Amino acid sequence: MIALSLALIAAGGAGVAVLLLQVGDRTDVVTVVRDVQVGQVLTEQDLGKASVSLDPAVKAVRADEVESVVGKRAAVELRPGSLLSPSQVTKDSLVKAGEQLVPIGLKPEQVPATALVPGQRVQLVHVPAQGAADSGKEPGKDGPQSIAGRVVKASKAAPGTGVVVVDVATTADDGPTAAAWVSADALRLVLDAPENS
Repeated sequence: MIALSLALIAAGGAGVAVLLLQVGDRTDVVTVVRDVQVGQVLTEQDLGKASVSLDPAVKAVRADEVESVVGKRAAVELRPGSLLSPSQVTKDSLVKAGEQLVPIGLKPEQVPATALVPGQRVQLVHVPAQGAADSGKEPGKDGPQSIAGRVVKASKAAPGTGVVVVDVATTADDGPTAAAWVSADALRLVLDAPENS
């Protein structure tokens, strides 16, 4: 009986030791505490801390590195309750030097079924209204004029209208032209194939 009691005590002690080791093997990491849109600069108020048991395969910003991400921009949309990973932030502006940002409102029937994501390559195609003079054709070329662009951000569909606003970066030379097409409701957005396809 004494030997059995000693064995049970030893087993219980080993279990407690394993449990303490597991509890002690936790990492303080940075979490997101409120919605952060693509391109928005991160502040301390956007971030929190949590102590979690972290799998080595999970890349998360550690709590003692929080200053390294404050002031950077969100490269993707961040949601409350998620862990922050280094790949989700960038120090670069989403609009590069020599580019302009053109907001384009797309009606529900003009929004691609494929989700628009930051970095996606698109073509802004000049499509004049029926009966309007087609000044969008390039001299000596058939078909409408187009401008290459890159998606910076796409909003959610507006309640009631379903309109989606897409911010597209173009060259500084093409920005005013694209804005004029938008104003005349003579612009359509076409997705380019992925570069690695």
